[in-house]
Amino acid sequence: MFDNIRKIKDNDPAAKSYIEVILCYPGLHALWFHSIAHFLYVCKIPLIPRLLNYIARFLTGIDIHPGAKIASGIMIDHGMGIVIGETAEIGTGCLIYQGVTLGGTGKESGKRHPTLRENVVIGSGAKVLGNIVLENNVRVGAGSVVMRDVPANCTVVGIPGRVVKSDERNSEHMLDHGQMPDPVAKVFSILLEKIETLQKDMADLSHEQNSSKKPRKIEDDILQEFIHGGGI
Repeated sequence: MFDNIRKIKDNDPAAKSYIEVILCYPGLHALWFHSIAHFLYVCKIPLIPRLLNYIARFLTGIDIHPGAKIASGIMIDHGMGIVIGETAEIGTGCLIYQGVTLGGTGKESGKRHPTLRENVVIGSGAKVLGNIVLENNVRVGAGSVVMRDVPANCTVVGIPGRVVKSDERNSEHMLDHGQMPDPVAKVFSILLEKIETLQKDMADLSHEQNSSKKPRKIEDDILQEFIHGGGI
């Protein structure tokens, strides 16, 4: 519990004091509810864990199934609309933004939700689906949809999510997740450069063709003058 409070205070510049964190952070409250619900779930007590889950969702807007395994020292920022499935696992140091889904892909049984290792950052609105593993220090861009395993120290963006940067040690700057590469913009930049090169080549070729036609035109004019002048 105290690790979660410290995590928020150390990483969120909006957190002015520990009292403010304890009283005003719904992500922290949702984790408190979940710790109780998960304990009862492990003890196989019926109904009550799901009832606590329902109450926590009503109060915080965060839906964490009692079966999810969540380590201490994580941060849920804002949190509204977050859904975490029954078999999801979240490691120490993870940061999860609002609108994130850690869900399944169908009616599979057994382990069907994602596993986040340590220091994983999931951007706003991202969807991580299926029994996949995001290794240490992975960063997922806002709005991305990830359905495959991601190696450690990688950045993933897009739909479907693709690794666009690797060997990133981002655990020291977890909130600095806005500096994401844009693979689509990069492709358009390359295409624009290619088009400009082709246009220049076509203009040069057209100029060369026009230059080669000028002597021929002069010859044609002389021939026409000779014919009309009665030379033939």
